[in-house]
Amino acid sequence: MEGSAIRIIGIDPGLRATGWGVIEATGLRLSYIASGAVISRDANSLPRRLRQLFDGLASVMREHGPAEAAVEETFVNRDPQSALRLGQARAVALLVPALAGLPVAEYAANLIKKTLTGNGHAEKAQVAFMVGVLLPGSGELGADAADALAAAITHARLRAARNRGLA
Repeated sequence: MEGSAIRIIGIDPGLRATGWGVIEATGLRLSYIASGAVISRDANSLPRRLRQLFDGLASVMREHGPAEAAVEETFVNRDPQSALRLGQARAVALLVPALAGLPVAEYAANLIKKTLTGNGHAEKAQVAFMVGVLLPGSGELGADAADALAAAITHARLRAARNRGLA
């Protein structure tokens, strides 16, 4: 329904920092709820770091009660070991909302950038600026939280378009 509000969590996966942002969408109207990042300690083993991400995201889910999730797809052009570790962090980002019973959508970074700025190759600063414009009250955001909120905004916009039969 276009008139009912839906709470959406956006997640920007990362092993060091997984950004998250929660918004509420009522049709095309968006409201900022909260955002931040779950940090894992570099000194810990990989399994402990993944557990930190899992526990942190699960806590955010319990606190903010989203109904749907949007996860940014990651593109890594570095060494295979980095790609594998990022993939493991991404698995956590997909698993936590799935275990909570939420539908989980995945969006490519270029689609998120295009949805927010009109340019699929926009710089991070442009995306963060548009997040601030679209979500007044979100304040000064870290890059991880801004990217997560951008994923949530993309989901809300595409969801509204689907509900209106435009997508």
